[in-house]
Order: sequence, then structure tokens, then C-alpha cells
Amino acid sequence: MKKQVLLVIFLWFGVCLLGALPFYISGFFPDFTDALFESVSGFTTTGATMLADIESLPVWLLLWRAATQWFGGMGILLTVTMLPFFSSDGYKRGKKARILLLIYTALTALQFVLLVIFRMNWFDALTHSFSTMSTGGFSIRNNGAAYYNSPAVEWVTTGFMFLAGINLYMIWLILRGKAANVIRNSEVKVYTGIVLIASVVIAIMLRAQSPLGTNIRQAFFHVTSLISTSGFYTADYNKWTPAAQGVLFFLLFTGGCLGSVAGGVKIFRYVILSKQAWIEMKRLVYHRGVFNIQLNKRSGNKKAVYRIAGFVFLYFFILFLAALLVSSSGADVFTSLNTAVICLGNIGHGLGETGAFMPFPVLPAYVKWGLCLTMIMGRLELQIVLALFTKDFWRG
Repeated sequence: MKKQVLLVIFLWFGVCLLGALPFYISGFFPDFTDALFESVSGFTTTGATMLADIESLPVWLLLWRAATQWFGGMGILLTVTMLPFFSSDGYKRGKKARILLLIYTALTALQFVLLVIFRMNWFDALTHSFSTMSTGGFSIRNNGAAYYNSPAVEWVTTGFMFLAGINLYMIWLILRGKAANVIRNSEVKVYTGIVLIASVVIAIMLRAQSPLGTNIRQAFFHVTSLISTSGFYTADYNKWTPAAQGVLFFLLFTGGCLGSVAGGVKIFRYVILSKQAWIEMKRLVYHRGVFNIQLNKRSGNKKAVYRIAGFVFLYFFILFLAALLVSSSGADVFTSLNTAVICLGNIGHGLGETGAFMPFPVLPAYVKWGLCLTMIMGRLELQIVLALFTKDFWRG
């Protein structure tokens, strides 16, 4: 297990370092720290960038920039593919990884075709599809997805961001005629419910700012963008009502489903913890009651709850440390918190100075290096990276 963990971690760090070379050699990133930040942001599918003028980059660098995200989205699947070398049930897990990889590639190709049909040029469609299915959010346009000014493009992007945030194995089940299993899946239901409710609520809140059709489209686009950690934008939501911004701020702390390429805490963990919280309240009333967590008609176990609780604690602890690191540069508390959550959650854009159409805050080199580590920890399971800093790991 130690060799497996070390291989995964060093592979990710090595790929990010090598990926920085094209950015640095191009001359558009004269500081290697900025080149590394762009590479890490790409491979971790974060989508945060130091660039102010994206359209000034040559075509080959724009393609490389988008490709880092697409290959980064494959990163978790490729990691699972290596498991046959380390475990007895590796064949089954390797087969599942190949299925997920096939679905990931097929959905990317399908989105590319649809975008071309809706009159996006092939290069924009290709790079846009790379960034969408990876939930990365890198755009080749300074105005992001708003550049295309196309409701059709927005709805296509919304649909594929939604799919990218779902466990890709659920799509495989649908293709096998097992849609009923997907409909009953607790995580999928909560994920879909959050998207629907949050979108409707925001659309209602914006009713005085623009036509209803525009409100609905923009609400669904940005809700799906943030919950799937894609980070795309078509409107300056910093100008929305405070209540609508509050809903978006809540979404920064959610994330997609397990088995997806989305970042964040993941809906599954919140589902488990909410069920456990409900059980603890029931125990206050029924002191002798015996309660078990039920998920998808299966009984859970306490070890799973402990692992999830540990992960969530570490997630918010690292989030606090990252925010403290950013604030040490002189940034205000809200900007520091937003910067930390969009890096740890691999989201790319938040609110305030990290919001839509806003360049990434100017930060000193030591903060950028710290955020690079934060993005990698967010992309991997936190315990995997933090295990390196424990004596027990090296003794085992």
C-alpha cells in the first residue's frame, strides 16, 4: 500500500512539474512559479489562472492548456487502472476504470459534435469540451463562455457539466438498461435536487433583473458550474442579489458525486453525515433504540461514518490553513476564504475578487506554491497526501 500511495503522489507531482515546462518555455509565463501554478491548476481541473489576456496565447499553448485539464480529469481513472498491480481484486477495478474512461471520452466527443452543430468553430468546440467534461473551466476566451453569446451553447455546456458531476458509472448503468438503479441512488437524487432547487430559487431572486428565460438559463448554468466544480461563467454574478450570491457561496462547499471528475467534499459524504446526524437526534428520544444508516437499501457501518467524518474535518481544517496562508499576503478575509475554497475544491472561480470575469488575485510566490499543494490535495484524497507527513506511514 505504501508503494501504491507513493507512486500516485509522485506521479501527480511529476506530471504537474513537467506540464509547467511548455508554459514556461513559451515565454508567456516568465516566472516559473506562475507556469507551475497554471499547470497544477490544469491537471487538478481547478481552472484558476494568472493570465489576464488569454486570447494572446498561441494556438498550440491554448490546446496544451485545455489538454492538461482533460488528462487531469482522467487522472483519477488512470490511478484506478493501476490498481491491478497492487491488489487481488485489481482486475475488476481495472475493468471498471476502463469503462469510466470510455464513457468520459465518449461524452467529450458527443459534446464536441453538438457544439460544432451549434456553429462553434472546431477548435473552440474541442477545447471547450475538454474543459467541460474535466470540470476544469479553462476557457480560450477572455470572457469565458459568455464570449459565444449563445443560449444553445450554454444549455449544452450545462448538460455536460451536470453529467460530469455525476458518478460516471451511473451513465454506464443507464446504457445497460438499469436506469431504475440510478433513479433510486441517494447521491444522484440529492445532487439533482440541489441543482433544481438552487436554480429555481436563484431564477426567482433575479426576476427583477432580466427576462425569465434568461434568468432560468443563467441560474442553471452557474449552479451546475459551481456544484460540478467546473468554474465556467456567462454572467457577472457579483452583480446579482446578495441572496442569490449566498446560494452560490453555499455551492462552493458541496462538490459533485463520488466516481465523477468533480472536486469538492462530494455529495455522498454529506448524505452519510446528515443521516448520522438524524440518527443522533433520534437517540435523544429513543434511548434504547438501535439505528443503522440505510443508503440505497443497504446498511452502512460505523467505520465508513468515521472515515467520512475524518475526511470532512481535515477538509475544513486544510481550508482554514489555506485561507490563513492567503490572508498572510494582506488579502481580506472574504477573498482569502474564497481563494482557499476554489483551490481546495478545484472550482476555479468563487465570489468577490475571485468571481466571474475577475483575474486571479495578485499573490506572492510563497502563497502560490502553497495553493499548488492545496489544489493537489483537493484533487487527491486528503488522507493520501497528509499520510506522507506522519511517522507511522514511513514506519509501516
